Amino acid sequence: MRKIGNIGVYFGLATLITSCGGYPRLLSLPYDNGGRNINSPATESFPQIATPYIVFIGDRNGTQVVCLYDSQNRRLVDLPGLNFLDAIATSPSISEDNRYITFAATRNGRSAIYFYDRQTQQRRNLTEGLEAEVRNPSMSSDGGKIAYEIARNGHWEIAIIDSR
Repeated sequence: MRKIGNIGVYFGLATLITSCGGYPRLLSLPYDNGGRNINSPATESFPQIATPYIVFIGDRNGTQVVCLYDSQNRRLVDLPGLNFLDAIATSPSISEDNRYITFAATRNGRSAIYFYDRQTQQRRNLTEGLEAEVRNPSMSSDGGKIAYEIARNGHWEIAIIDSR
């Protein structure tokens, strides 16, 4: 067995490190102190992309709400009827055609999975009446199915539900 030597090891590491150069690429997104944009003094979390949109949870007006950012027009999109004043939203997901948004929310100590149609501006509770804790929804590309985590008897499992 032949030794490579320290130079070979250093060269190999240098090649590995530089081959990742440029990744991740940071986008130059506008910053707004007033909270009317994607980058603001508010917390932004749980981002998901369906070009040209980025859906995320923003800490706006003292509560965690679902926000939608249009990266082509560089502005937040209004989502009438989507958010609650008395809920904490998490884990948004958007369909590839950008029409449907799903998310988890906790209201009055109860968690639920919600489905929102941007075209009709209607929000539905997909897990209403379910006696279990739910979280982390993920939508199929066409918005037809939602996978999420459900806790039954203290054990987390994956469930799938038709959204339409």
